[in-house]
Amino acid sequence: MNEKFKDKEIYFHVGLGKTGSTFLQYNVFPKLKGVHYIQRTRYKKAIEIIKNTNKQKYFVSNEFDQQLEYEVLRFSSVYPNTTPIIVFRRQDEWIASQYRRFIKNGHTFSFKAFIDLENDSGYFKIKDLRFYDMIRLLETHFTNAPLVLFYDEMKNAPEVFIHKIASVMGATYNIEDINLNPKHTSYNTKQLKAMKYMATKFDIRKRKTVNNLVLRYFNKLYFGLMRYTILYSAKILPNTYFDKKPLINPAELDDVKIYFKEDWMRCLRYVA
Repeated sequence: MNEKFKDKEIYFHVGLGKTGSTFLQYNVFPKLKGVHYIQRTRYKKAIEIIKNTNKQKYFVSNEFDQQLEYEVLRFSSVYPNTTPIIVFRRQDEWIASQYRRFIKNGHTFSFKAFIDLENDSGYFKIKDLRFYDMIRLLETHFTNAPLVLFYDEMKNAPEVFIHKIASVMGATYNIEDINLNPKHTSYNTKQLKAMKYMATKFDIRKRKTVNNLVLRYFNKLYFGLMRYTILYSAKILPNTYFDKKPLINPAELDDVKIYFKEDWMRCLRYVA
């Protein structure tokens, strides 16, 4: 690390998807005073922004899942003196929310094909749910200990949760300026079932397949319009149009909880 950067205080929210990152990035982080906030939309330029500006404190935030290790290695190679911040959600709840997100975005795979505990051939791998290994990764590559937080506390005691983040970086805020309502609400089961069914008939996945920015914009607009038309149309359809099977088999979800129980307990013990 270049000597002229060592006195800068850097905080890095290494966000996992479906752990309230969007709520934090839009409702909370911009309200923190005394720290220069680099939003997710500017993340790709974060290293250069820190190099080329002269602030005392920087707060970088973005959302990762399977890219987390790569981004930690990339960022820490330039700024190892960073304090990382990460939020965890119990594995069964987290992977269920991830699955619903992928179905909402036009994917059609089964939950077992999404996370396969037997053969590890799913879209998400077993290592992607080993959260304690992520803590060790942060400890290994950053010189400052990570601030580890939990999604449940953000939901149940948001003021305490926000205070912990602000305190670690010495930031101030006015709680009355912060909108504590969730940024997005979840889609219900019949909406997601309708999306999954229609996605078997038409390829409406959320994806980046066009290099031209203008064409990419219209591509995103077109497929986004199709998906949201399906989602909101399904909302007003009678329940009789849908079978009574759950989107995710509760037994399969319970298997995830059991499989990662010890890993989750290690995360809880780490904070305690």
